[in-house]
Amino acid sequence: QVQLVESGGGLVQAGGSLRLSCAASGIIFRINAMGWYRQAPGKQRELVATITNGDSRNYADSVKGRFSISRDNAKSTVYLQMNSLKPEDTAVYYCNVVATDLSFKENNFWGRGTQVTVSS
Repeated sequence: QVQLVESGGGLVQAGGSLRLSCAASGIIFRINAMGWYRQAPGKQRELVATITNGDSRNYADSVKGRFSISRDNAKSTVYLQMNSLKPEDTAVYYCNVVATDLSFKENNFWGRGTQVTVSS
C-alpha cells in the first residue's frame, strides 16, 4: 500500500557529495519514521540514518558528521545528504518507511535500492 521512489544514487569520487531522496506515497494513516539503510557486497544491511515524526535523528557512527538526514512532511519525502564520501560508503542504499495503515497496523516498507559508488 506504500510505494517508495528513490533517486540520487550514482558514481562519485572520494571526497565528493551526493543527495539521495525518497518519496513515499500510498494509502497510509501516518508515517512514523523514515530512514536509510545500506548493504555492501558480502555484508549485512546496516542502518545509516533515521528520522522520526518528532525529528529525532539517529546516525551510524561511521557516517556521523558527514551525512545528514532530513524530511519534507508536505511531500512525504526523506533526504540523505552525503558529504565527504569515502570508498567504504559504496553500497546499495535502501529507503525505509515505518507507517501505520488505516487499520492502525504498523509496517515497514522498503525501496528498491539505489547504488552509490565512491571511487578512490
